[in-house]
Amino acid sequence: MAQALRRGVQARPAAAPVGRAAALFRLLGDEVRLRLLRVLSLEQVNVTELTGILGLAQSGVSRHLGLLKDAGLVVESRTGGFTYYRLAPGLREGENGASHAWPLLEHAFAAAAETPEGRADETRLEEVRRLRKENFEEHGEERRQIVPGRSWAAWSRALGLLLPPLDVADVGCGEGYLTVEASRFARRVIAIDRSGTVLARAKALAERRGRTNIVWKRGEIEQLPLKDATVDLALLSQALHHAADPAGALAEAVRVVKPGGRVLLLDLRRHDERWVRERLGDRWLGFEDPELQRLLEGAGLKEVTVAVGARRARDPFTVLIAGGTKRERRLAGPARMEKSTRHA
Repeated sequence: MAQALRRGVQARPAAAPVGRAAALFRLLGDEVRLRLLRVLSLEQVNVTELTGILGLAQSGVSRHLGLLKDAGLVVESRTGGFTYYRLAPGLREGENGASHAWPLLEHAFAAAAETPEGRADETRLEEVRRLRKENFEEHGEERRQIVPGRSWAAWSRALGLLLPPLDVADVGCGEGYLTVEASRFARRVIAIDRSGTVLARAKALAERRGRTNIVWKRGEIEQLPLKDATVDLALLSQALHHAADPAGALAEAVRVVKPGGRVLLLDLRRHDERWVRERLGDRWLGFEDPELQRLLEGAGLKEVTVAVGARRARDPFTVLIAGGTKRERRLAGPARMEKSTRHA
């Protein structure tokens, strides 16, 4: 995008005053700042959200925002305890010495929209919008409706109270957010991840939250460090698309669940966002609904259900929820015959 802007600069006559124009174009000759401006042309966001969208350290994002704000290209405002940034209202009108910049920025933004990197930024922006909606910053048709105390997190914890005490395996636990939530209703949670670094961060989170009923284990999801029939419930949240062998990973999850126990997973429906392979390490671009059903049944589950968990317009990612019950062990020999006779 920076190259497109530079080409446009070469094709136009110098702006007056020359010194100010030169400083402006030097500022805009940075790929990250152009990506940042393009995001702000689509939505006002805060620093934390920009960090996730751009995949940069918060300190770097703040530094770029400071430079753009000093140049009069970006303004900030406070809403609900957060500081949000957006394009300066006068930028499109060519104020602040940017009369030549906006047409070039528009051209660069349009070109970026056709690139994998640009589409990835927009996809992550849609995820930010989805999270806002789920946190009830926008609700239904009343876009400004505020309902104090309404929270998905509170509802999930309330529903957890309806469950009996369970031994839970969080397979591919990552940063441990689901692990901590599961520990609120579970008797014990065994959290498993392949990365020692990630497990250390998850442990630190659990310590900050005061959770003491979690056991941490390092291992591959295709070869879980657990004995057969160890837990009542195995959770795989956004883990299956990282597995080298999804069928093998599900078979392992079923193996460690007790007969009559359950496997529950959240994963993505098939999509075309190939940037997730390099950026997030995804091995699979999601799964088709029937494909997921076959995988779960093939792993040894019955009463399998596959449904949409979350879907939003313009968001290329649809979250599927799926699960099933492990089949009971079949009795063999005389014991099986005796049981059959009793029920005859």
